[in-house]
Amino acid sequence: MNKRAQGVIQRYNELIKLLADPATLSDQNKFKEFSKEQSQLADIVECATLVEKLEGEIEQVRNMLSGEDKELKELAQAEIDSLTAQLETSSNRLNRLLIPKDPRDEKSVIMEMRAAAGGEESALFASELFRVYSLYAMRRGWKLEVIDSHATDIGGFKEITFSIEGKDVYRYMKYESGVHRVQRVPETEASGRIHTSTITVAVMQEAEDVDVQIKPEDLRIDVYRSSGHGGQCVQTTDSAVRITHLPTGIVMTCQDERSQTQNKERAMKVLRARLFELEQEKREKEQVNARRVQIGSGDRAEKIRTYNFPQCRVTDHRIGLTIYRLPDVMMGDLDLVISELIEAEERAKLEQLSKAQ
Repeated sequence: MNKRAQGVIQRYNELIKLLADPATLSDQNKFKEFSKEQSQLADIVECATLVEKLEGEIEQVRNMLSGEDKELKELAQAEIDSLTAQLETSSNRLNRLLIPKDPRDEKSVIMEMRAAAGGEESALFASELFRVYSLYAMRRGWKLEVIDSHATDIGGFKEITFSIEGKDVYRYMKYESGVHRVQRVPETEASGRIHTSTITVAVMQEAEDVDVQIKPEDLRIDVYRSSGHGGQCVQTTDSAVRITHLPTGIVMTCQDERSQTQNKERAMKVLRARLFELEQEKREKEQVNARRVQIGSGDRAEKIRTYNFPQCRVTDHRIGLTIYRLPDVMMGDLDLVISELIEAEERAKLEQLSKAQ
């Protein structure tokens, strides 16, 4: 068993003792902290124990190969082959479990999508990709909520900001940051020519008050009347909110709610996420090695994926993945791509860990 697994088992046993200590039992914060850590290590300990057990069984059966009984030796070799296959599977799983976890993976996210090159066609695809994310969120049991949006007259989005809350949202959605390119024949194209359009997607982990401090004097808050396309949805009161963070110049608006208070809360939610992302980017630039094992840079300027409708093709350029299941992806089966991205990043991290040993 490798040293990292042994260290985890040692820590797990320490936690068992700590959780039984009266001093821990009398301190609910410590009890919760230790319980959470023990729960996080449980799968690793279980897998490491199985690996150790299989290694022991293989060694026992191997002793039978030194005998003279040919039939018994054949049975022993078959058993060794079976146990070795199980050991390889369990060892691979253990190695993946031992990959250091990104603390952000458990977080919910705030996403911003903007139409880029392609005009109205770009805005229409932004609307379609938003539907993809909505369907994917439903598949995973997450909650998606629109924070702010600017729609076009024919149903597209110039831009849309929304949150997704649930278990391990950032772990899966972080790969969506970047430029998404669509290639297809627009409905308005009479000659049947294929057009290329792009949209940008930003994925930010949701930040709490404790994650980023915002001084009231650093904010300028303006209220105004919500705009719309007419009808009953147009607000007749100053419910829309625009918040400007003076030190950075970041501006966040929200007008989708009827209440000024709700719009302000949502705008602040996005502002916290943006400021936290800026701080994270500064730290990551100082830790260049940490960036090398990531799939892509997460930069909004980086083209990450192409959706080619005539060929029914989805290509993720970061890992050279091409699949011809575009209709499934557009119906929310994003795991067809995201699962491959997760595996590729895990392989890169395992390679880095093996070099460090």
